[in-house]
Amino acid sequence: MIKNEKILKKFEDNFKRQEKMDLEEKYRILDAMYDEAIALGVFPPENPLEGIDVKIKLARVINSVP
Repeated sequence: MIKNEKILKKFEDNFKRQEKMDLEEKYRILDAMYDEAIALGVFPPENPLEGIDVKIKLARVINSVP
């Protein structure tokens, strides 16, 4: 549970400033996460169109707001 949001925000900002990752390292992490998702059986989804109707309704609502 986060009790002091200001301290967390300061920590995150400092962490982002100090963390120096190059693009190749970011891609290596992404590839490792993708491989893990496949190994766990959560990706690719069995039915890629499952829940598409809810996503379409949500998109319509979001896009209708000026």
